[in-house]
Amino acid sequence: MTPNNLLKKIVEVGLVGRGGGSYPTAVKWSAVKKALSNKKQGYIIVNGAEGEPGIKKDGYILNHYPVEVINGIYWADKLLGSEKIKKIYFFLNHSYYQLYATKLKNIVATKKYSILGYKLEFVIKPSNLSYISGEETALLNLIEGRKVEPRLKPPFPTSHGLYGRPTLINNVETFYDVSLVSKGKYRAERFYTLAGEVKHRGVFKLPLDLSIEEVLRRTNNYPAYKFFVQIGGEMSGEVLNMNQLEQRVNGAGLVMVYDYRWTNKQKLLKHWLKFYYNQSCGQCTICREGTYRLWELINQRQFNESLFWEIVEVLEESSFCGLGLSVPIPLKSYFKNILKK
Repeated sequence: MTPNNLLKKIVEVGLVGRGGGSYPTAVKWSAVKKALSNKKQGYIIVNGAEGEPGIKKDGYILNHYPVEVINGIYWADKLLGSEKIKKIYFFLNHSYYQLYATKLKNIVATKKYSILGYKLEFVIKPSNLSYISGEETALLNLIEGRKVEPRLKPPFPTSHGLYGRPTLINNVETFYDVSLVSKGKYRAERFYTLAGEVKHRGVFKLPLDLSIEEVLRRTNNYPAYKFFVQIGGEMSGEVLNMNQLEQRVNGAGLVMVYDYRWTNKQKLLKHWLKFYYNQSCGQCTICREGTYRLWELINQRQFNESLFWEIVEVLEESSFCGLGLSVPIPLKSYFKNILKK
């Protein structure tokens, strides 16, 4: 396998990023490679901090397939031009660093991956950092020692990323998938996290094209009672009822199951809104004030529904980054598909 052949194979299998955005991997890697042709150096960032609540797949992969992850990073370095990549940053939350860093370092120390050893550095996510620190441009600011908040795009990290240099940023699962492609072992599968009111919680590797219902049945998690689900992420995911399970699981691969009978509908709504209110970085006035006002409204005795949805629309149309833009997703789908309002 050569770097050029690998890129062609990534195109052929239709590989996309697994961090939640589902951006075509080959397009991103090609953009960084092209940008590096006019630049002396660039960077690679591996995002394994697992910032979206409920998702457990990155930890599962780091535990069970660390060699594949490092091999995927090795091929990224090789494809982009090892002489061009100044440093590789591996971003982990504190728990994952404690659990898996030694194992990863030992793999990098082997002869095959020794080329990575002198430039791979771990970045540990501080426990007080907000949800938005996992957003790619906010992560750039974190590594540079600047305020952790999103940057205006364009320019994009592929051409103007870390320290203004071309930067490849991908999720742990993406590098794992690239490793499989390099060995001819990629089978159009992905990792799903099953959570909530299910018999068998955990991470499962299954085909990409399964519907929500098929994922639940294949993992022996289809409930015998009335339920609803949230897919993609525990905070930012779309909420669907039992008649909508033909959809595929999107985003970061979460299927969260709620028991319709016993779930406190008001508490769940407050759970989401409190999270967004607490996690807003404050950079964007619309998000900072909008999430606070939604939290304030939902806690009032007389709920002003008209004002509530007006604020949701403003967030959807005008938020600066993904946090504010994601607020309407669970709220709108929850009211429409579950509360029937």
